[in-house]
Amino acid sequence: MTTSRPTQSATLGELAVRFGCELIGDPNAAVDHVAALDAATHGALSFLANPSYRPHLATTGATAVVVHPDSDDEQCPANRLLHKDPYGTYAGMAALLYPGPAVIAGRHPSASVAATASVAADAEIGAGVVIGEAASIGAACRIGANSVIEAGASIGAGTHLGSNVTVGERVTFGQRCRVQSGAVIGSDGFGFAPTAEGWRRVPQVGSVRIGDDVDIGANTTIDRGAIGDTVIADDVKLDNLIQIAHNVRIGAHTAMASQVGIAGSTVIGQRCMFAGQVGVVGHISICDDVTVTGKTMVSRDITESGQYGSGIPAMPMTVYRRVIARLRQLDKLATRIAAIDKQKGKGS
Repeated sequence: MTTSRPTQSATLGELAVRFGCELIGDPNAAVDHVAALDAATHGALSFLANPSYRPHLATTGATAVVVHPDSDDEQCPANRLLHKDPYGTYAGMAALLYPGPAVIAGRHPSASVAATASVAADAEIGAGVVIGEAASIGAACRIGANSVIEAGASIGAGTHLGSNVTVGERVTFGQRCRVQSGAVIGSDGFGFAPTAEGWRRVPQVGSVRIGDDVDIGANTTIDRGAIGDTVIADDVKLDNLIQIAHNVRIGAHTAMASQVGIAGSTVIGQRCMFAGQVGVVGHISICDDVTVTGKTMVSRDITESGQYGSGIPAMPMTVYRRVIARLRQLDKLATRIAAIDKQKGKGS
């Protein structure tokens, strides 16, 4: 096996029925772990979603491969589970094989729980956890070591927090959320008013509302609202090292990769996808079903669904220097063209 993480096993017949696959092969064959096509051995489940890996089908040692019907290869020595969404189907199967550790009800002796806090009897409270006054921890929650749940915060049933997570005052989580280690939810937003004497801090009196089935990556920060709340809707997926500023609203099923930064009071629609290092200025709106490619700066409203991008891809330094030199001449060139058009009567 390629991993020491405890797993379950399942027969291919069971997987085919559960996930609606056409099985080509032995229904009694079993898988008990996952592996890449080119590294798989007996008992492994693998998948093919990227066509560039198709040559590995003919030589894989996997017991079973999840593959799109159009990419099926009769030369593949493995059993094949055919599905139109091979990656999504593989994800569901992998979740069955790797169910994760069960929640172990109880409180570590070193945990500090306020007398007015409500903690479900079947919740797991780790070492060094601090739970503040009037906070609420729902059924089957896991709160990792040294995490802090501040006063009035609410953690919905089945939500798991990693170690060293901070949940600020009055922050609310829905059900079945996952927060990785080091995340801070409900920190003060960056609010300062300029005065003659210098910067004056603006109290951040709102909070954060998190929906159901939200994933938040390690060391990601979500600021509380300045007046109203910052809102993260159902099934939003946030990678590690993301900054969400105060009063941002993110629509359901939107996903963001690492190092995305969203400035304050921006509204983002549903089913959007932001690649790594996308930056979004404050006080704008982005409609539903927008994909933004890596390193793009979004500086104005996006009102039509589709793909947007502006990053400059890597190139040899000698070429890059020429490109930048020519970019610096664009303004002069535009001025000259405008002058020529005016002389010809095409401009104003």
